[in-house]
Amino acid sequence: MKIDYPDISQAQLKKWARLADAKVRQEEGIFLAEGIKVVEELLASDWQTKAILVLPEKNRQCEKLLLPATKDIPVYQLTRAQWQKLGQDREPEGVMSVVQIKQPPTISSWFLKPSGNILILHEINNPRNLGALARSAHWFGFTGIILSANSADYTNPKAVRASMGSLFHLAIIPEVDLSAALPGIKNSFFLIGSDVREGLLPHPVPKKVALLLGNESHGLPEALLKMADEQWSITGNSKADSLSLPQAAAIMMYECVKKIS
Repeated sequence: MKIDYPDISQAQLKKWARLADAKVRQEEGIFLAEGIKVVEELLASDWQTKAILVLPEKNRQCEKLLLPATKDIPVYQLTRAQWQKLGQDREPEGVMSVVQIKQPPTISSWFLKPSGNILILHEINNPRNLGALARSAHWFGFTGIILSANSADYTNPKAVRASMGSLFHLAIIPEVDLSAALPGIKNSFFLIGSDVREGLLPHPVPKKVALLLGNESHGLPEALLKMADEQWSITGNSKADSLSLPQAAAIMMYECVKKIS
C-alpha cells in the first residue's frame, strides 16, 4: 500500500503554526501532537486525528505507524523548513498529528460512569510537569484529571510531548473551580490532599481515591487542604529541599493503587 500525499496549502501551514498560542488552539479547536510514541497513542485512542504530518527523510521510521491510518486521515509531507515552524523537538522524529480538541465531560456526568482513581491538580502552571503527571496517572491506572483554573493548558505542545501520549487515554476536565467542586467529588471519592510540611505517610486506601496536588512552588491553599479527608506528606532523609512534583505524585499514586494486605 502506497501513501497518497495531498498538496499542502500555505493557509494550512499558517494556521498550524499559530497553534503555539493557547487562545488560537481553543478558537480553532485543534492542537499539535509530535513524536512517534505520542502519535501511536493518539491513533490507539478515541481522539479524532485531523491530519498527520511527516518529514520525507523519516518516512521509513513512520511507515508502520502511518499505513493503517491513511485510509481516513490525510497525510502531508513537510519540508524541513516547514517543519521547523511547527515542531518542538530539536531533532524531530518526523511525525506529527493535528488533533481535534475533545469536548470535556461535566463532572456530574463523568461520575455517573464507573471509574477508577482520579487526579485533581490546583494551578499546575508548568506544562512539562502537567505532561509528566498525566503520564504517571495513565501508568498507575488513574482514569482522569481535573484541572483548576489558572493551570497550564493540557494542549500545550510541551505538555503533550511530556505525557508521551498518555493524555489521550485520560478524561481531562479543565478550568474547574475546585472550592465549588470538591464537596461533590467527596461524595464519590476519598479525597487525599498533599502537603510538603505535614501529614500521614502515603499508604494503601480501600476506596476510590481523588488525589489533590498543588503546584510545585506554593503547594495547596489551606482552604482546599482542609477539605481533604486525609492529608499526606512524604518525608525525606537528606538536606534536599523537596521532591519534584512529578516524583512526589508518582509515589502517592503508587500507594493509591497498592492492595491492602
